[in-house]
Amino acid sequence: MNRLVGVLAVALVAGCSTTTTGAATSPQPSRAQAPTGLKVQEVVGGLSHAWDVGFLPGGQVLVTQRGGKLTLVKDGKATDVKADLADVKPRGEGGLMGLVVHPDFLTSHRFTTCQTSQDDVRLVTWQLSDDGTSAQRIRNPLLGGLPVNQSGRHSGCRPTIAQDGSLLVGTGDTANGTVAQNLDSLGGKVLRISLETGAAQPDNPIAGSRVYTYGHRNVQGVAVNPKTGQVFTAEHGPDIDDELNLLKPGANYGWDPGQGGTKPGYDESVPMTDLQRFPDAVPAVWVSGDPTEAISGAAFLAGAQWGDLDGTLAVAALKGSKLMLFTLTPEGGVHSVSVPAELDGKYGRLRAARLGPDGALYVTSSNGTDDKLLKITRG
Repeated sequence: MNRLVGVLAVALVAGCSTTTTGAATSPQPSRAQAPTGLKVQEVVGGLSHAWDVGFLPGGQVLVTQRGGKLTLVKDGKATDVKADLADVKPRGEGGLMGLVVHPDFLTSHRFTTCQTSQDDVRLVTWQLSDDGTSAQRIRNPLLGGLPVNQSGRHSGCRPTIAQDGSLLVGTGDTANGTVAQNLDSLGGKVLRISLETGAAQPDNPIAGSRVYTYGHRNVQGVAVNPKTGQVFTAEHGPDIDDELNLLKPGANYGWDPGQGGTKPGYDESVPMTDLQRFPDAVPAVWVSGDPTEAISGAAFLAGAQWGDLDGTLAVAALKGSKLMLFTLTPEGGVHSVSVPAELDGKYGRLRAARLGPDGALYVTSSNGTDDKLLKITRG
């Protein structure tokens, strides 16, 4: 595989300051006043570790549950979809995870999931039956060979469709010290592939490679700004420094717990963005500092119904048990952060965040029992 000759060096408007030798952190943005007028509706309950959601014509919603269930939600009722999920191995952070509905679903009835098996993390493309009761594998896999940890740790895996129709996939480093910096591995990356074939896009920054960006720890959210096309990722840090990153094609985001193979195991004391080892690494546009929030799914609020929140990036937090709203600058920096009271500690761990075709934000809880699909609007 061809290697990246040069890494794009970028200066984000948010800037960075060094707090630990070799570490880069963005200055903390202002804490904005919590927005008012949000309404939270429980669409359905009784789920378990609801991981992702996708929207079908007619208001139906597909939901993946990490334990290995695919569920169709219609008119406030959840029904399991019959599908061969026997090879899904739910363990730790792995199982049935991310989901995208294909843009041509009206004619193809296709969607793609990200799931762990015994041997790898893989993307599988499915076709839903006309009545929505069952699904068959069409591409099995669309893409396989993503690394997996037998404990399930750092499995990723969030797929999102870019404005040009490419499939972007945020992956985890499987708690392996050398994976994130290894361009021959699909772990610890954001991949950019064809939704139809799983092949690398021909204009990817590394010729012939599916790798779009690298040096990531565990990407849990991928969101595309509908106005600018900018791509942001939500990434888990170790004990400190969750990161919100603005993606630059071919760039290194600086996570290297193996220190170039010089340290055994998985040394999580290294900086999330190690500028000492990688001077051209891209600093995050926002870091949590201490404590971490375990940020997860991310989606942009869009439409006049959101008022002054139009264009805000909504990010769900697992450990933080909240929804975080990031106001961004045109260049992609973080101007301010707010936390709506309606979703602050009220529903426990929040996992998915997706904007529906009706303009509402859909969020899932991920506590393990009686998890919910929530619909959020602004009156």
